[in-house]
Amino acid sequence: MLMLLKRGGLAAGLAMLATTGAVAQSYPTRPVAITVPFAAGGPTDVVARTIADAMTRAMPGASVIVENVAGAGGTIGITKIARASPDGYSLLIHHIGMSTAPALYRKLQFDPLKDFEYIGLINDVPMTMLVKNGFPPNNLKELVPYLKANAGKVSFANAGIGSASHLCGLMFMSAIEVDLTTVPYKGTAPAMTDLIGGQVDMLCDQTTNTTQQIKGGKVKALAVTSPKRLETLKDLPTMTESGLPGFTVGIWHAMYAPKGTPKPVIDKLVATLQAALKDPAVVRRHSELGAEVVSTDRATPDALQKHLTAEIARWSPIIKKAGVYAD
Repeated sequence: MLMLLKRGGLAAGLAMLATTGAVAQSYPTRPVAITVPFAAGGPTDVVARTIADAMTRAMPGASVIVENVAGAGGTIGITKIARASPDGYSLLIHHIGMSTAPALYRKLQFDPLKDFEYIGLINDVPMTMLVKNGFPPNNLKELVPYLKANAGKVSFANAGIGSASHLCGLMFMSAIEVDLTTVPYKGTAPAMTDLIGGQVDMLCDQTTNTTQQIKGGKVKALAVTSPKRLETLKDLPTMTESGLPGFTVGIWHAMYAPKGTPKPVIDKLVATLQAALKDPAVVRRHSELGAEVVSTDRATPDALQKHLTAEIARWSPIIKKAGVYAD
């Protein structure tokens, strides 16, 4: 009887493996939906749609679409995927906010390190330190002493609590040990509009949102937050070159699936993502935005898991020290 049970268990296990393998081999049989936890038209949406088109080309007969589920700083869309069926048809593309959410939100309905399968990193997006035209400092070396002398008179805009621009601002103020008057907006567009109009003095935001404004002369750019200068903004020095050694901060995007998604399906998605990142249209679009797609060795589950863990450890103390929370 024991032998029969063992044989029965083995047979059941082999049958399950065969079924999983068959599902993965035929996957996908219907459209794959990538959730973007923000409104259409924003930088994460642009990245996701570029990747979705390339993944569609990389999987003959497949269709990869984008669904926007905005609200609550992105947490509504993320929670949706955390609770979605783990079948490979519901995916998530999110940015650095995945690593800041644990410290930023008191009541988070998902755990970035436990509730997802990792597919891989997508890109690195540097940021730029901007001031309004006519603002006295013309470079970072002039800016820091000016801020120390006029801290109470300077306004620092951001796109909302927990946004990339907010995080950059927190890190900058911590680095120079000066508290400025922060002005949160509901998105980058209104913050940039007021910077151009002179209603606020400063803004730090990703190149996907600032490159065209810089090239158009609508704002004054002082430095870029990447480790090296950007090809698209060659004349803009890095923060390190400008007197803040080691100040590097940028946005990154990555792809996730619900926890429990079969490994063969994840493997297929990883291969498809890697193929998409080599697509000339994806590389070109990123270059236009001042961003860079990651290398193949970073577009993997292991690389994403290590990166996310390190980023959570990096941002949590900065956010907690600032005493910033979102409900």
